[in-house]
Amino acid sequence: MAEVEVTDLSKGYPTPAAPLEVLKGVDLSLSRGESLAVVGPSGSGKSTLLSILGALDEPTSGAVRIDGVDPFTLDERALARFRAEKIGFVFQEHYLLPQCSVLENVLVPLLADGQATGADADRARELLGRVGLGERLTHRPAELSGGERQRAAVARALIRGPLLVLADEPTGNLDASTADAIADLLLELQREANTILVAVTHSAEFAARMGRQTRLVEGRLVESSAAATP
Repeated sequence: MAEVEVTDLSKGYPTPAAPLEVLKGVDLSLSRGESLAVVGPSGSGKSTLLSILGALDEPTSGAVRIDGVDPFTLDERALARFRAEKIGFVFQEHYLLPQCSVLENVLVPLLADGQATGADADRARELLGRVGLGERLTHRPAELSGGERQRAAVARALIRGPLLVLADEPTGNLDASTADAIADLLLELQREANTILVAVTHSAEFAARMGRQTRLVEGRLVESSAAATP
């Protein structure tokens, strides 16, 4: 059984003339270990779809189930906990807290449960070592390069071992070689953790490396038959 199920999903926004339909009848099914690229022109609804999958935005109609739960039936506190436990986010902008060290930034998602434990800190150090930042634990974000900040954001997204990792243009602000390294890292860690990775990207190279590729066309999700590059 798929851990992520989206059925007949639609999203519209009111306008003075008529409702603007961004997503129309989207169906999607994903199981552990799968990776999915979502491509399409700017304004096609890619980020809207990611926001709904991340339970940050509610659909107009249709159903979303993640690990058997409809997150939109949860109260505010339960929803916040569900997101923290089940979903990791990697954005184009890293959104690291400038006043905190790299280690502290990675531990931020654990604060939904109160204070981070010693075991949590050990896990964060392990992840930061995996992403090549083992010697930068006490540095502030301003002391890191763009690629290093995005590596820290990847570690932060994975700190709770989420079922679903959502990446919104994670390589969009990086030079080509750094973007390739971040793509390598995301896919390697996703395979190791057996998580589901959904990435919105304008990069054809990144999309081609994902297990599945889809395109948003006039609000509908169309799957490509192309296979991922090993």
